Amino acid sequence: MQEHYINETVEKSKTYFNSGYGCAESVLMALAEAKGIQSALFPRIASGFCGGVANTGGMCGAVIAGIMAINIIYGRDKATESKEANYQKVKKFVKEFDVKFGSVNCPQLTGCDLGTAEGHAKFKELNVHKKCTDFTAEATRLVLEII
Repeated sequence: MQEHYINETVEKSKTYFNSGYGCAESVLMALAEAKGIQSALFPRIASGFCGGVANTGGMCGAVIAGIMAINIIYGRDKATESKEANYQKVKKFVKEFDVKFGSVNCPQLTGCDLGTAEGHAKFKELNVHKKCTDFTAEATRLVLEII
């Protein structure tokens, strides 16, 4: 895949994230646009996944959105179709993200419990937004390399 295309899409996800969209919204919108997929549901369907699933300490929203993007392209349309190609790509993505960052879960990645006021204060104080920009960018890059 062309490096320019990848870099352009990665930059778009970072721009979305730095303009106020959440990690999941940014990754999904950038990847969908890169593949020419339009829907009035973007970014809505990704909103609740930001901040580690609505600040509950769950999986990183950028990772979830990466999985959603893979599903849009490789998911199945009928119950009789195989899920194997989709599962292989999702597993590869999750594993590569985990290897690169040491986790796929928001609290481990950020070092913050975003479900608390203290966690939000720590997030701001330590400028963790910068780290999340990196997670958003890398999730976008990894998906593009896999799809």
